[in-house]
Amino acid sequence: MFDSKSSFHPALTVSNIRNHVSITLEMENVQYMTWAELFKIHARSHKVIDHIIPPMKGKEKVPQTEEEKELWSTLDATVLQWIYATISHDILQTILEPDTMAMEAWNRLRDIF
Repeated sequence: MFDSKSSFHPALTVSNIRNHVSITLEMENVQYMTWAELFKIHARSHKVIDHIIPPMKGKEKVPQTEEEKELWSTLDATVLQWIYATISHDILQTILEPDTMAMEAWNRLRDIF
């Protein structure tokens, strides 16, 4: 996950999440399982799945340096933006809270559906 030689990360190349997760999660037309699966596949392919699904015990990667911590924070904000961009405004208003981490938003959505 962390590479001290470069801060480039595949998740940072995604300019429009809607090209990859084309479903908008809505309360009226509930497609949570489909949305969640597409989202997880995208997160896994861009090496940020651990921002929404906790790694298995003993497999956690804890950022050590300031550069790693900054990259982790940037990636978490990126995943959070992906979540917010693929849900309806009604659901966004339901789960939106200041200083939220991606996993917290992911878990709130899971709890709703």
